[in-house]
Amino acid sequence: MAGNSNRRAGAVRKAGSKKGAQVGTGGHSRKALQGKGPTPKAEDRTYHPAHERKLAAERRAAAGRRPGGPGGRGAGRKGAGATEVVAGRNAVLEALRAEMPVEGIYLATHLESDDRTKEILEIAHTRSHPMFEASRLDLDKITDGAVHQGVAMKVPPYDYKDADDLLDAAAEAGEPPLIVALDSVTDPRNLGAVLRSAGAFGAHGVLVPERRAAGVTASAWKVSAGAAARVPVARATNLARELAELKKSGCFVVGLDAGGDMQVGELAYATDPLVLVVGSEGKGLSRLVREVCDAVVSIPIATTTESLNAAVAAGITLYEVAKQRAEASS
Repeated sequence: MAGNSNRRAGAVRKAGSKKGAQVGTGGHSRKALQGKGPTPKAEDRTYHPAHERKLAAERRAAAGRRPGGPGGRGAGRKGAGATEVVAGRNAVLEALRAEMPVEGIYLATHLESDDRTKEILEIAHTRSHPMFEASRLDLDKITDGAVHQGVAMKVPPYDYKDADDLLDAAAEAGEPPLIVALDSVTDPRNLGAVLRSAGAFGAHGVLVPERRAAGVTASAWKVSAGAAARVPVARATNLARELAELKKSGCFVVGLDAGGDMQVGELAYATDPLVLVVGSEGKGLSRLVREVCDAVVSIPIATTTESLNAAVAAGITLYEVAKQRAEASS
């Protein structure tokens, strides 16, 4: 009968199917019955609020901050290569006086003016620094909870150089290289003081390890009194290996340590291409770095119970090198 025909009007047969053949499941039903595996954790589901909290925690960890931990006064601490925030009227003013590079200055709405804020605005206008008005809540977020007094400043990441750049700077000046290397010096204020001495006595740059050592933070910049803008800082993945490479380039490497082979006044390499290596206070030079040194010198002091910090030791030795170089050129 026409009503029982398998070829109804308008019916569309699937490609490749045979007339009158019953189409089987082909395993499709069996696949549909298979499970999709265990349910993902809430933090792994992109649409779940727990996922956003996880990402926020990872960002805080990458920036070197404790989750929810308020920052202290002054500069906020962040990882290498990250934007740093200077918080507080005194801290921002000191940073501007030290000619620290500026990414942006943030001022609270309806800020109560005083002598510090007036000078901040004056410097910002003179140097054409970008300024933004922000609510107190926004400033709290920008400074990660630091005491900001209605003023904060973002500082761009420091542009580190390579050791070869320091040698190039000496070549351009037509002078024998003079480089200061810091071995495990972790206080950025010591780095800032070393930069200040390096600038004062004609060093061509400072070399620091990439890990477990102070970098050019806001604290270092302020202590340097602007020297960080003039004296380049290079980073080394492995300080001992970098010192060995500098020796291959013709530099003598001299370490400063309390148990030195000679006193600083007897330094024999002052007029040669020279790398002065300053160890951390207390630990001194590390074993591998000491083994690379051509000589180790010490600074005589009145009593063995006292010690000099890295910045003071570097300043004294740089003065001695500058004096000997001036005498040799006269």
